[in-house]
Amino acid sequence: MSGVHVDASAASSAEAANIAIAQGRPKAWQILYRRLTREEDWPRQPALDPATLVRLSRSYIPANERRSTTRYVADVTYEFNPEAVGRVLRDANIAFAQGAVHRILLVPMSPAYNNGPWAQAFSSPSLRDSVVPFVLPSVSDAADLSGMDFDGAGWDDVAAAAARANATEAALVQVLSSNGKVTVNIRRLGQGEAPAKTSVEVPLMQTVSATYPAAAQAAMAAIDEFWKTRAVVNVNSRGTLIADVQVNSLDQWGVIQTALAGLENVTGVQVVAMDVGYARLSIAYQGSQEQLRDAMNGQGLALSGRPGAWMITRVGDGR
Repeated sequence: MSGVHVDASAASSAEAANIAIAQGRPKAWQILYRRLTREEDWPRQPALDPATLVRLSRSYIPANERRSTTRYVADVTYEFNPEAVGRVLRDANIAFAQGAVHRILLVPMSPAYNNGPWAQAFSSPSLRDSVVPFVLPSVSDAADLSGMDFDGAGWDDVAAAAARANATEAALVQVLSSNGKVTVNIRRLGQGEAPAKTSVEVPLMQTVSATYPAAAQAAMAAIDEFWKTRAVVNVNSRGTLIADVQVNSLDQWGVIQTALAGLENVTGVQVVAMDVGYARLSIAYQGSQEQLRDAMNGQGLALSGRPGAWMITRVGDGR
């Protein structure tokens, strides 16, 4: 957790520094907790004493230090131990996000795509630490995106721009104003997935353009929460799924095994049967089947079928 501002005074500079670093840990813990959990669970944040916070921490790195004989000021980056944090949240029965967040293509629209003031609002430094990393379309993407309809767009309309940005998903972020308020509509698009939509309202600040920075902040907060709804895993909710895999070669079988081993919410994989060209797997997982499907998709695998007849294939080639 970077950029945690600390400021403390004491009888000496060294003592002030120790106090300031200790005072910053609870701030960093709250930032981390809120990044990992849904807003509805924020009131349940575990209250940790200083000794527990030290045990959760791996290190800290100060920057922009200023010292006097009795005062210490800095912006500190705190690094936490992922396994220790996971144990604290599991013990408190709090669902939390696991695994890396893939970058998305963010497409500003007002009401159609343009790279004007609304797009520029997302370049604010305050949005660099959003939970979901994003990239804006490049100038060369304008031809592909300018004629796009917000409500009718699908993955094929943004796939080329997303590929150029190395993004695996896209979010259309449309801003509209009426009756003294600004509404931001967000439409999430993903390959092979049904679009999902949410909206957030922002009070008008004198003019629509003056409202853009606050609207961009609200949009990213909604996108973060949107992502958490799918990614937050209740590790105390567990299941087992039996799925078949078509095996065409040893190399392909190795790729699938490696992908499954890289899933944060998969706790075990067993081969329960094999035949020529096929393997049957028992997969133990945390969270829901939808979250398992999303996690597999992020590793290049597709889970299809129904209970009792699940099939795992590689995305894009049907194998």
